[in-house]
Amino acid sequence: EVQVVESGGGLVQAGGSLRLSCQASGFTFDDYAIGWFRQAPGKEREGISCIASNDDSLDYADSVKGRFTISRDNAKNTVYLQMNSLKPEDTAVYYCAVDCRGRRTLSGSYYLALSSGYWGQGTQVTVSS
Repeated sequence: EVQVVESGGGLVQAGGSLRLSCQASGFTFDDYAIGWFRQAPGKEREGISCIASNDDSLDYADSVKGRFTISRDNAKNTVYLQMNSLKPEDTAVYYCAVDCRGRRTLSGSYYLALSSGYWGQGTQVTVSS
């Protein structure tokens, strides 16, 4: 059974940092790309980034580029999202998804293509101004 559990969310002031963790099990972790997306109330889901085991070049949504960093530790079946210089507009529920691919539209917008339909319950991140 595939299980995906996000953790690390919380309340932080603008300019602060948080590190989210995503622990997954029930499949061969090394074989799959894992990614993060977020959803704020009343807004569409927004892909943030996706990382495979052999990724040496990572892409991010423009809204977080330069502030967020995705990484993975295959020995721990865990993917991380380090979030720095947080802004109130980063407030959302953050989800971790299995089997993703980061893509860009012809107009250059980043999005996360999800193939498995497996993601966790999410972790709330609230950034106060």
